[in-house]
Amino acid sequence: TPNPSAGGLLGASVFEGDGPGHCNCSFGKIYPYAIGPRLGAAYQINEKTVFRAGFGIIYASTPTNNQTTTSISTPSPFSSATFGQPAMTLQGGIPITASPWPNLDPGQYPIPGTLTPPKMYVDQNAGRPARQAQWSIGLQRQVSPNISVEAAYVGNRGAWWGAPGLMDVNALTSQILSAHGLNLNNTADQQLLIAPVNSALATSRGFNNLPYAGFPATATVAQSLRPFPQFTSITSLYSPLGNTWYDSLQVKATKRTSYGLTMTATFSWQKQLTLGSDIAPTAATTGGEVVNDVFNRNNNKDLSQFDQPLIFNTAINYRVPVVTFGSSMAAKMASLVARDWTVSTLLSYQSGLPILSPIANNGLQSLLLRNVGTVANATFMNRVPGVSPFTTDINCHCYDPNTAFVLNPAAWSAPAAGQFGTAAAYYNDYRYMRRPVENMSAGRVFRINERITLNIRAEFTNIFNRARYNDPTGTAVSNAQATQTRNPQGQATAGFGWISTAIGSIPATGIALPRQGQIVAKFVF
Repeated sequence: TPNPSAGGLLGASVFEGDGPGHCNCSFGKIYPYAIGPRLGAAYQINEKTVFRAGFGIIYASTPTNNQTTTSISTPSPFSSATFGQPAMTLQGGIPITASPWPNLDPGQYPIPGTLTPPKMYVDQNAGRPARQAQWSIGLQRQVSPNISVEAAYVGNRGAWWGAPGLMDVNALTSQILSAHGLNLNNTADQQLLIAPVNSALATSRGFNNLPYAGFPATATVAQSLRPFPQFTSITSLYSPLGNTWYDSLQVKATKRTSYGLTMTATFSWQKQLTLGSDIAPTAATTGGEVVNDVFNRNNNKDLSQFDQPLIFNTAINYRVPVVTFGSSMAAKMASLVARDWTVSTLLSYQSGLPILSPIANNGLQSLLLRNVGTVANATFMNRVPGVSPFTTDINCHCYDPNTAFVLNPAAWSAPAAGQFGTAAAYYNDYRYMRRPVENMSAGRVFRINERITLNIRAEFTNIFNRARYNDPTGTAVSNAQATQTRNPQGQATAGFGWISTAIGSIPATGIALPRQGQIVAKFVF
């Protein structure tokens, strides 16, 4: 739609709905075919072996609008500055504003002489729900009367997940640059793109023409060449462009109660890939997915930041049976004290989570003026073949976290100025420290009579007192060119691969947690 505030260039404010000043349309098309069939089958091969298979299609809900209209700065008399506050009160009467409302002016953005992003850009497929096809095929076998094992291949494929970060309708493409005789491989062209339109360099190259009256002459040449030069980055909302892939071998062993012992153990060997949809967008954002090259969408298919190839969990519960030590009073008392205690343990071991590849500082963001989501400088550094990304085994506990830099800057090289890096967002051999979970408890209920009981239990976390170092964060993981520094005592203080040794108590952050235990007694009457 022509924008009267931008000299008639395309890119005006359009309003959903019917009637004067509206587009007589809906921005997001509704998808009516979200049908989710399920099919399961089981075949008994013999009395101890069963074959099982299943397939199903499920759908997620479509994204909510997250109150996006509250970001519109139209002078609405019923807008509220703070969520939850009343738009008006009976005592104060209906608020009156001097400006007409609603404001359906197609040229209300941008304000003359300024450059701002439009308030919102809704993808036409916003009404399409995410779809996931799931399947499994496996065998279940009874090994003994109390033990069974099963193994299965479990997989799924997801499509239409919200991934607005894969869209950037106002970025400079190689086709746009070529049409103006520019090339990012040319140093002179790079300097031209970041120069102001009113600069001597832009004038000498013939790029000093304003795209429309009111365009700020101090803006860059790159800004003047955008598809919609009156706007900065245009964030696409609710674009269902994400895909996911998951494949795994899942093994489970179950021991039902016998001799007081119950046990369940599971093992997964798996791989999780994603394209643009690791973290779902919320509150009208582009989400948390890392997008390296928005112009080559399929090149952004990477390991998920939640990928853990190996996961082993086991839960063991043992109840001490009645033991007879003899017929004497002392033996009977010993038997009474030893019986009915319950000992439980939960053990979990898994691969570390992937580390994001370092960000390249090669000026690509300022040259292409693209919406880069969580990649602050538009692309990743290149991985150097044959060089380990670590200076030591991050899981070996053989280094002092106060002095060591665990990440290797020599494993990364900067791409040429203005060029996209070749590295993937995540690598299988570039992961944070593993975080075992080892908890144990013991307890017993003493029944004094039918109405009175005493419950005593002891609970321990990190029972083996494993050291849990912090993960490198911030520039210590995102900038391979960040200088590694030490204080006069030789302790590491900053730089790529630096580990903060601050102590905390939040397990999810990877902060060191010593062994902890508590004893609880509960008297019930």
